[in-house]
Amino acid sequence: MASHIVGYPRMGPKRELKFALESFWDKKSSAEDLQKVAADIRSSIWKQMSDAGIKYIPSNTFSYYDQVLDATAMLGAVPPRYGWKGGEIRFDTYFSMARGNAAVPAMEMTKWFDTNYHFIVPELGPDVNFSYASHKAVDEYKEAKALGVDTVPVLVGPVSYLLLSKPAKGVEKNFSLLSLLPKILPIYKEVISELKAAGASWIQFDEPTLVLDLDSHQLQAFTAAYADLESTLSGLNVLIETYFTDLTAETYKTLIGLKGVTAYGLDLVRGTQTIDLVKRNFPKGKYLFAGVVDGRNIWANDLASSLSTLKELEAVVSKNNLVVSTSCSLLHTAVDLVNETKLDDEIKSWLAFSAQKVVEVNALAKALAGQKDEAFFSANATAQTSRKSSPRVTNEAVQKAAAALKGSDHRRETNVSARLDAQQRKLNLPILPTTTIGSFPQTLELRRVRREFKANKISEDDYVKAIKEEIKKVVDLQEELDIDVLVHGEPERNDMVEYFGEQLSGFAFTVNGWVQSYGSRCVKPPIIYGDVSRPNPMTVFWSSTAQSMTARPMKGMLTGPVTILNWSFVRNDQPRFETCYQIALAIKNEVEDLEKVGINVIQIDEAALREGLPLRKSEHAFYLKWAVHSFRITNCGVQDTTQIHTHMCYSNFNDIIHSIIDMDADVITIENSRSDEKLLSVFREGVKYGAGIGPGVYDIHSPRIPSTEEIAVRINKMLAVLETNILWVNPDCGLKTRKYAEVKPALSNMVAAAKLLRTQLASAE
Repeated sequence: MASHIVGYPRMGPKRELKFALESFWDKKSSAEDLQKVAADIRSSIWKQMSDAGIKYIPSNTFSYYDQVLDATAMLGAVPPRYGWKGGEIRFDTYFSMARGNAAVPAMEMTKWFDTNYHFIVPELGPDVNFSYASHKAVDEYKEAKALGVDTVPVLVGPVSYLLLSKPAKGVEKNFSLLSLLPKILPIYKEVISELKAAGASWIQFDEPTLVLDLDSHQLQAFTAAYADLESTLSGLNVLIETYFTDLTAETYKTLIGLKGVTAYGLDLVRGTQTIDLVKRNFPKGKYLFAGVVDGRNIWANDLASSLSTLKELEAVVSKNNLVVSTSCSLLHTAVDLVNETKLDDEIKSWLAFSAQKVVEVNALAKALAGQKDEAFFSANATAQTSRKSSPRVTNEAVQKAAAALKGSDHRRETNVSARLDAQQRKLNLPILPTTTIGSFPQTLELRRVRREFKANKISEDDYVKAIKEEIKKVVDLQEELDIDVLVHGEPERNDMVEYFGEQLSGFAFTVNGWVQSYGSRCVKPPIIYGDVSRPNPMTVFWSSTAQSMTARPMKGMLTGPVTILNWSFVRNDQPRFETCYQIALAIKNEVEDLEKVGINVIQIDEAALREGLPLRKSEHAFYLKWAVHSFRITNCGVQDTTQIHTHMCYSNFNDIIHSIIDMDADVITIENSRSDEKLLSVFREGVKYGAGIGPGVYDIHSPRIPSTEEIAVRINKMLAVLETNILWVNPDCGLKTRKYAEVKPALSNMVAAAKLLRTQLASAE
């Protein structure tokens, strides 16, 4: 039996690519230095999979930023503002599209389906002149071949590429992106021809949009695209890879009818109903790449259960045509459990990171071929039993408290308009109040202090003193800039979810369990293995300390339950909503303790609420009901004068705006500027929003510093669709990834723009 990996993490086991990218961006190293680090990571990945016995090893899944941006480069679809003159796309153009530069903003960034990974959204229109402008796919295939590894080159499929794009600025919103298919297919043909000439025998097209709710026109585009490519693909084995959920019956029928396609990769972890479609009708002579090893979570595979599933499929798909695979790319999991030296042995036995999942895939393939490693399967069975029976997983008091939530919708008793009036009497804020989202730059010195404290190299007293000094610096800066509602800058936190998880029961933590979020940004998701509760206050000391340093309102900064859930590796032995309710109760305790010590503005971030929205529309209502309910639980007990903020970023929020309103927050700050102010369109279309709202006025993921005039123009666009008395002025997101040299002038310009508009509004009255 054969084995296959859809894709693999790119950062390296110790985030080597992250540091190489940031060194290059800071002009501390050369392009050649960056390319060498990248080549070392790729060769290590290919060798690891080859040594593990994987037959179908992917190439071109490595990226310097993201795979969709790589496809944009391959197609030469560079927006005119970047000044690209043709030829092979180099780093300057590539990274300008991703990050912006001093002259022009970056392209929009949004979430990759329902994951915490992000991609750069292509900007397309009828006038784009596509050209073959990046030979990366062919170069990496040849690179692997020179190392003695024959790989399966992976391309973002042509239809998914277009469906994931958006009309460029100035192009009609209803422009049919699929109408560009005849223009991009010639480029794909060039790439395919070069791969064939280089010796490739397989090619993988990732077409993840097949799992979405597609209409007949969109499905027809897949049929047309692969019919057009059929002759070029002749002589190659072609794998169409889908992932993240089930296929509908109609989509499955379209998929297995595609011309020139040899194999189908299906997610059988999140797409369990797809198994029934396979059993009812699988085309004779085709390959099934069965994704039975979870590419999105870190729990060890239940090998006995997966082997049973594979044997059922073997009765439908001929034995030689059944390939064991991961459910999706392993990009969404940590790299290697071997690097975890601080996890206790029991929890460690329950886990499998990317390197271990590669071994699981091959072990299943060998077992299916009659070469079962009895010792490996026995150890796996023991770990599965241990996890199910461990007393550390269950807390009856927590389960009882969560069960008691049923029967109430946990709304605050007073409506938001009356609450805002009460809050204004207490806070006395100007119109267009200014604030930031929470974090301030995480300097090297600050990181050193946290690192040394964790390593017991400095005392707790020295640590507290250093953090207090950092908070004072951030508070003084905000007062100097004349920001209205302050934050303490979160110097005690490396990561917003990890920080809370470390203080909640039921969580475990890794040392090197890094996962790429976007570009060089990596996160270390906590592992929720058991019932969740809050043993002690988590932020009260730091928030009250910060408030004591200023007479201005100081926001208490919390991460909401849905975001903690969606940005963690979540236990898979109970429904996600049950775990979310447990987290909500823990955050509720923290909110009420913050209120008791005099924190009058409390922000409960739900950055990932939209991210968790199921890919299938039929499942939206149930998810939104429990997700929104979880948020309301956290703050239902506070006084009217306590102002509850929330924050959301880097997703498409327009389709859930009514659920956002139903959250009943007093103020929401929300990403807006990087997505070309897409959010504002929902208000132009008549949606009434009565709570406070701060659509971001500049993009914090770019080093570019916006001018006062540019920000004022943005605020005026907001005032055209939102009432003056509810509008807040703030950046898109937190500032931790930026440098103070960027933050100070950007915030100064933001405050100046708000003051300019206040003066103009006063004059108009």
